[in-house]
Amino acid sequence: MSAVPGPSVPLDLVWIDVPAGRIDTAVDCYHVLDLHASQPVHASIRLDGCESRGTQCYGDINIVPAGCTGRWRFEAGASAVLLRLAPRLFEEAADAMDSTPARLTLRPAIGVRDPHIEHIGWMLKDESLAGRPRGNLLMESAAYAIALRLVRRSHNASRLPRLPERAMPKWRLRRVCDYVEVNLDQNLSLHELAAVAGFSVPHFKVLFRHSMGLSVHRYVIERRVERARELIVRGERPMSTIALDAGFAHQSHMIRCVQRVLGITPTQIAELYCSAPTPWWDHR
Repeated sequence: MSAVPGPSVPLDLVWIDVPAGRIDTAVDCYHVLDLHASQPVHASIRLDGCESRGTQCYGDINIVPAGCTGRWRFEAGASAVLLRLAPRLFEEAADAMDSTPARLTLRPAIGVRDPHIEHIGWMLKDESLAGRPRGNLLMESAAYAIALRLVRRSHNASRLPRLPERAMPKWRLRRVCDYVEVNLDQNLSLHELAAVAGFSVPHFKVLFRHSMGLSVHRYVIERRVERARELIVRGERPMSTIALDAGFAHQSHMIRCVQRVLGITPTQIAELYCSAPTPWWDHR
C-alpha cells in the first residue's frame, strides 16, 4: 500500500473498523498509536519484523512509529481509535527534556497498557464525535501530552532529566493573560500562546502550569466562563450570542463549562442576579 501523506496537523484521530483476516497497513508519516476499542480478539501483529501473538483487549495500545511497516491478522472483526502524532512533536518533547532527539528513537510496541494515553484517546474520541467544540487548544494540548509520554517511555525513568520547576517571568505571563483576554472569542491554539510568551510549546506548558497552578486549557476555559458570567449579568444579549462572544463553540458547550466550573447553570446565574439586590458572587 502507498504511504499516507505527510503530517499537516500535530494530532489526527481516526476511528476504524477492522474486518477479520489479514491487513497490511500503509507506511505512515505519523507516529500512530492504535488504541483497541472493542471486544477482546485474538490477533497476530507484525511490526518491522517483530511479531507478537495474543489477545488484544479493550484499551491495549500498539505503537507504530512513522515509517514502520505493519501486518495484522485478526480472528474476528474489531474497532480501533488511531491517534496519529506528528513526529516533530516527539522531537520537541525530547528537546524540552534536554534529550538528544537524534539519539532518541520511538520503537514499535504491541499491547502496551498506558492509562494516561488511553484516557486521552477516549476523551479525544468523544470530542471528535461532538464536532470538536473545544477547538485547537484541546487537540494541541493532547498532542504534546502524548508526545511527552512517549518520550518518557523511550528512556530509563531513573535517568530521565526533569524539566526545571521554575515560574514564567511575570511580564511574559501577563502578556499571555492579556492576549487571552483580548482574544477569548477566537479559536486559540497552544502554539499561538507559546509564541506570545516566547517559549517552545513544551516549555510553555510546564512554566504556565507552575506559574498559574492549572493547565493552559483549564485557564482559558475558566476565563471564558468568567466572560460569559459577566455578559449574562448584563442581560443585554441572548445566551446563544453570549456563548460565541465568550469563545465557546455553541450554547450547549457554554452551559456544560459554566456548570462544571461554577456549579450553576447560566439560567440560574441570570435568575439569581435578577432576584438579589446585591450580586450573589459578591457575598464572599
